[in-house]
Amino acid sequence: MRLSLQLLDTAGQERFHTITTSYYRGAMGIMLVYDITNGKSFENISKWLRNIDEHANEDVERMLLGNKCDMDDKRVVPKGKGEQIAREHGIRFFETSAKANINIEKAFLTLAEDILRKTPVKEPNSENVDISSGGGVTGWKSKCC
Repeated sequence: MRLSLQLLDTAGQERFHTITTSYYRGAMGIMLVYDITNGKSFENISKWLRNIDEHANEDVERMLLGNKCDMDDKRVVPKGKGEQIAREHGIRFFETSAKANINIEKAFLTLAEDILRKTPVKEPNSENVDISSGGGVTGWKSKCC
């Protein structure tokens, strides 16, 4: 089975709202990311979760990521708050750092595995993909704000 990931980074901006809702319909997985050094970005998570509930398929895999965990000295959102909202919505939670490459690969692999676990195999002789092997993500490029 081949898995293709299409990433849409809206940075939570309102101008992408209408585009985002149309992407929700076909999405099999959605990562919601907030900045642990920015309280407003965390406050917006509830709104994005409501949008997903309204516009996405009900079986879409969701994941919450608290980014910039390498900047703990500037933290304004406690880890417990991220864990709590994830628990309330029954979704996975990781703290990550795109800059320091902390839990990035783990988050993507976990989301992909969760999607594959839900996806029925169409052909009886299809090979299952083991996305946990192979030495990691290749061609990974990081761009920070």
